[in-house]
Formats: sequence, structure tokens, C-alpha cells
Amino acid sequence: MMQAVWIVGCGDVGMRVAERLQREGREPTGVVRSEQSVERLHVAGLRAMQCDLDTQAPPLEGTVIWLAPPPREGAQEPRLARCLAACPGIDRLLYLSTSGVYGDSGGEWIDESAPIAPKSARGQRRADAERQLAAWRSETGGDYVVIRVPGIYGPGRLPLQRLQEGTPVITADRAPYTNRIHVDDLAAATVCVLRSGESGTAYNVADGNPTTMTDYFLRCAALLGLPAPPQLPPEEARAHMSAAMWSFMEESKRLRVDRLRDELGFRWQYPDLASGLPACLPSESTKDV
Repeated sequence: MMQAVWIVGCGDVGMRVAERLQREGREPTGVVRSEQSVERLHVAGLRAMQCDLDTQAPPLEGTVIWLAPPPREGAQEPRLARCLAACPGIDRLLYLSTSGVYGDSGGEWIDESAPIAPKSARGQRRADAERQLAAWRSETGGDYVVIRVPGIYGPGRLPLQRLQEGTPVITADRAPYTNRIHVDDLAAATVCVLRSGESGTAYNVADGNPTTMTDYFLRCAALLGLPAPPQLPPEEARAHMSAAMWSFMEESKRLRVDRLRDELGFRWQYPDLASGLPACLPSESTKDV
């Protein structure tokens, strides 16, 4: 009998992962918060379980793909902690972390050996989750892998609303480096790392061709036929950005992806924005990220 597979936080990325697993003959169960999400998974032909991770732990066992975000507040990840304590039947767990755990690297190229030094609260929560998994492995012998993910783009994920509103960006010559991954490549890399990743190891999952947020917005505007956003110095642009958006501006790094490419043999469908952005157009919506 094939081992159970659970996808905790089965949204857009999770459904794309589930489709790939189904093609391999697996039957994953998606764990989601709302009844509407349960229905959405059922319509897509997926098994679903409704669960509020803030109050309970689903009966996880076998293989777990953890895509659910931590709570929005605090510096810890209680949702993962609750499930690790309550579910001794987990054999292998893949955790979606963030490249924000590295903090600011001053635009330098870094790989997975770079120190964990998150500046933002979102990075601190993910770093806490990674520490929990290391402790869980030490205490129980559990098998886990981590993928550290930067900005995700894809159909329905372009900054259409911001561009329509003319929200400013930082001047090109002062914009920090940012990293991105197309959602389809993220789903494919998730399955690749789940299948072949070494236990206790983290993998950067980006396209390996970082640019800047300003470059990204300018490319999106051209693609969507919208005016280019105005460019302002950082001290002026900050007034037009949310605290969450500004936290990305305070970090500059370029992620190396040698481990994913060379050790696991992963190959990208969209290795850069030039190839990935045009593939976003057919189902582009007004969703803003």
C-alpha cells in the first residue's frame, strides 16, 4: 500500500504539487482552513480535510508537505510545533521556508551555508520552524527537508493593482536585489526535493537569475501594457509601501541554486523573468502580491 501524502496549506502551489503527485499515482490529501477551500479541492478531484491549524492538529502520517504559513504575528511557529508533537506517524516532512531567513546580505551571492540571520518577523517565524524541525529530527529520528523560497510569481500573481494605481518603486540604481521563482517551477522543485532531497538539508528554490523589484515591476508593466511606475529614492518610496512590502526592500541578496541544480538535477521551465512572465498572461487576474 502506498504511503499517505498530506499537503498542509493546499492553496495554489499545493494544488499544482498535488497534480504532479497524482500523475505519479499518488493520492494526496489537502489540509485547508475553510469549507470553500474543501469544495475547491473536491472540484479539482483532490481529497481534502478541513482543519484550523491554530486550534488543532490534523492526523498527519506518512509524507507531509507543509506549505501553510505561520501566524502573522510573533517570532515563533506554533502551528508546526502543535502538529509535530501530536503526529508521531510522520515519516518525511518537506517544509516551505523563506529566503528571508538569511536576512540582508548586501546584495552578495549566497548559498545554503549562509548564516541564518532574519531581520523581518516573517523571516524569524520561518527560522523558528526550521529550528523546530532540526530538534524534531534529533529527538525522534524524523526525516525532513527544507526549501527556502523567495518571491513567487505566475498566473494571477502579477502586481496588476499596484501598477494600475501607479504605486512608486525605488529608483533602479538603488533598488535591492530580489529573487523569484515561477509557481510551476516551485511546484516541480517541491516534488523533486521531496523525492530526492537529503534529510536535514535546505535547498534554495529560486530561478538563479535575480534582478530587482524595480526591474520586475517595469517588466510587468510592459507586459501588461500599463505605464511604468514612477521611480523614487528609497526614503521617498517608503511612504508609499506597506510595512510588509518595505521589509523586502530592506534585504538584498542573490541566491545560488547550485545544490538544487547540481545535486538533484533540477531543470527550470522558466529560468528567468524573460521566459516566465509571458507565461503568466493567459489567466492573469487582479490578484495583487
